[in-house]
Amino acid sequence: MKYEQLAKDIIQNVGGRENVNSLAHCVTRLRFKLKDESKANTDVLKNMDGVVTVIQSGGQYQVVIGNHVSEVYADVNTVAGLGGDSATVSDDSGQKVSLFNRFIDMISGVFAPTLGVLAATGMIKGLTALFVSLGWLVKESGTYIILNAIGDCLFYFFPIFLGYTAAKKFNANIFIGMAIGAALVYPTLSEVGKGTPLYTLFGGTPFESPVHITFLGIPVILMTYSSSVIPIIVSAYVGSKFENFFKRVIPSVVRTFMVPFCTLLITIPLAFLIIGPVATWAGQLVGAAILGVFNLSPIIAGLLLGAFWQVFVIFGLHWGFVPIAMNNLSNLGSDPILAGMFGASFAQTGVVLAILIKAKSTKLKSLSIPAFISGIFGVTEPAIYGITLPRKKPFILSCIGGAVGGAIIGAMGTKAYIIGGLGVFGIPSYIGPNGIDSGFYGAIIGMIVSFIVGFVLMFFTRLQEDEAPGTGTKETTNANAPVKQETVFSPLKGEVISLTQVKDEAFSTGALGKGIAIEPIEGKVYSPVDGVLTSLFSSGHAIGITSNHGVDILIHVGQDTVKLKGKYFTPKVKQGDTVKKGDLLMEFDVAAIKEAGYVLTTPVIISNSGNYLDVIETDKKKISYQEDLLTVVI
Repeated sequence: MKYEQLAKDIIQNVGGRENVNSLAHCVTRLRFKLKDESKANTDVLKNMDGVVTVIQSGGQYQVVIGNHVSEVYADVNTVAGLGGDSATVSDDSGQKVSLFNRFIDMISGVFAPTLGVLAATGMIKGLTALFVSLGWLVKESGTYIILNAIGDCLFYFFPIFLGYTAAKKFNANIFIGMAIGAALVYPTLSEVGKGTPLYTLFGGTPFESPVHITFLGIPVILMTYSSSVIPIIVSAYVGSKFENFFKRVIPSVVRTFMVPFCTLLITIPLAFLIIGPVATWAGQLVGAAILGVFNLSPIIAGLLLGAFWQVFVIFGLHWGFVPIAMNNLSNLGSDPILAGMFGASFAQTGVVLAILIKAKSTKLKSLSIPAFISGIFGVTEPAIYGITLPRKKPFILSCIGGAVGGAIIGAMGTKAYIIGGLGVFGIPSYIGPNGIDSGFYGAIIGMIVSFIVGFVLMFFTRLQEDEAPGTGTKETTNANAPVKQETVFSPLKGEVISLTQVKDEAFSTGALGKGIAIEPIEGKVYSPVDGVLTSLFSSGHAIGITSNHGVDILIHVGQDTVKLKGKYFTPKVKQGDTVKKGDLLMEFDVAAIKEAGYVLTTPVIISNSGNYLDVIETDKKKISYQEDLLTVVI
């Protein structure tokens, strides 16, 4: 296995096999669902060779790998014994997950496994449409018919594929899910719907529906479910509930065939009688509403999509747009949302090209070349996590470029007609059924302008070549050299809490500076940096240190402990002493202070934080001495 060691290290640092509920992957990320995310060694993973970064969002623990994620995913599955595609084990974490995060997780779990083939077939369909527009193919030719079949096959029979992934996501029998999807696109039903109707339901309303057949005397509203997404997902979910019920009540000796028998016999008629029509109408209403809002100001809508699309990608929130776009394509035949974000990846790529040209660092150049190539083909995570986001300004400039391109695309009424490829492979997605039109040219102009704006803005902006905090790389300096960041290590051992939870408003409001708080479990305070002890209160409860690089740190042991007047505190240094990281500064009696009625919550504050760009807190829940606590961006 090519990535065996990396796979072992990843599993070990996400808390081991026993901490994994499920694992899937998308274009660049391993998407874990962990029983307890606090057991994962996030800092270790971020600094690991072969890992770009770690993102915790949408109820998922996302380890960003890069373009070769599928190979790493296969080795992780093998090493951990998770078992196949989108491996899943029972979720017994007991953690409360917000409804929004559950939605994002469900959508990504259902659609992510189809992404590669969906993009591939979309590219073929888009190229076929391009060849017809250029006169290279005619629709009557056998070549066109075969290519169109390849391009259409997945999307036309999408309910079958989504039946598989949805059943897997809902921990149901995947073949039951596929059977439900297959029933929805059964050809004979489509033919029945072309005949003369028996009668019409809801006449004179937007829901007017001809009835061609009945089921046990109940009218069936036949709809076109090919390419649809909402009916099969809802039906698969309902089917999973029936399946679980029948598993409990049917004897094990006949369960193998009786559970599918009963589940299909109930779920599929429900899908045709209720779920399908209601879900389709709901989808049509949602599509019309979104299109109505979009049409109020296509320029503003495109600008916002272009500006924030990369932010959505970072947190995995772009999955929330997937069902909307698919629903629009199914019900309306086109979608403006996918169009609005088209320029964003090119803006990112333009910024990276400018960095590649300007960079003097060999390391930064070596990172920029593959990131630029990936960006051309629409995969921007290497550029985002490896280059632009750590340096902040380049990422912001890429968002500006995406916004300008999105506004142009919106103004020209560009729409996507298929789910096609990413980057340059996405260009044919904007060719409509009538061929190349102004919307297609809008996509091309928006793409080019996004790239140019990103490139120009970055080219005339000062480049910070060293990496900012959170990228896993720290600049080595001596005491007299300028630094870009300084790490403040933990002076205490205990539970980490937000400063906002401290009862003293002087700390919780940030009035005394940015920082974090620790609930200590041992009565020792060690120096968090190399520096000078600039203040030691006579009561012994608070210590001030100025690091060799000028960062002022205040360690305030407990709340109102000044009233103890030094009782239970034993300083080991005196004011003015030069200290090294790890020197013992003070001891205090934890039990005695608590028994005296005092809270020992200890803020660790950067008292001159206003002088710096940012103070970044650790994301650990528990911390020990000399572990990274705060990062000061200088």
